[in-house]
Amino acid sequence: MEFVPQSGIWDLVRQATIVVQLVMLLLVGMSLASWSIIFYKIIILRRAKQQALADFKRFQNAPDLGSAVHILARSADSPLYPLAYQAVAELKRLEGSALPAAQRSRIAMDNLRRVLRQNVSNSLRNMASSLSFLATCASSAPFIGLFGTVWGIMHSFHAIGLMGSASLATVAPGLSEALVATAIGLAVAIPASVAYNFFRGQLGSIEVELINFAGAFLNRVQRELPWISGQVEVEENGLTDPDI
Repeated sequence: MEFVPQSGIWDLVRQATIVVQLVMLLLVGMSLASWSIIFYKIIILRRAKQQALADFKRFQNAPDLGSAVHILARSADSPLYPLAYQAVAELKRLEGSALPAAQRSRIAMDNLRRVLRQNVSNSLRNMASSLSFLATCASSAPFIGLFGTVWGIMHSFHAIGLMGSASLATVAPGLSEALVATAIGLAVAIPASVAYNFFRGQLGSIEVELINFAGAFLNRVQRELPWISGQVEVEENGLTDPDI
């Protein structure tokens, strides 16, 4: 029996067993989904990082805290504005609460730190959405492809037993079809793994900018809001009696 070379990869896919074809179809679907996520995240994270850097400079250059927050509000996709908005909302709730002034000012900074920390975490979690899918593709795609390869090799050996021949012409077509599944699995896993690590690095840079903004926001609050800065001065002087 003479081995006739296949005309291309599509012939190998078409002549593979139904199980191997289903494995290839699953891997192609994973590849399309992962590439969609990759292109989307490249745009979103790059824009978020550039916007965070630009907005942080505007915040620092604003004459006062109120103007700074209004400047951030003009950027609809600013990653810093949600932090500032929630912090200002917490300040307004404290100002309108029935707590004594000394107690209110004492807990203000702790509340602001918690609010800012929570919103930094929420922002990073939203920006990291779908990255778990890339990690899943990177770790599972080679094994899914390997499963297709093993199944194809089993089918080839079964064919050898039926034909009673172990020549290369008998084995090669089945092995070629089976190995395509492993190749596709690696083609899915490698870009997903590279992209996942790249995006984790981008998120780390964005986290630094968000934390820097949170610190700058707290500094402006202490400098510009008398009912908070007054309490800070009292505590620094060692006078922490609520009645003072």
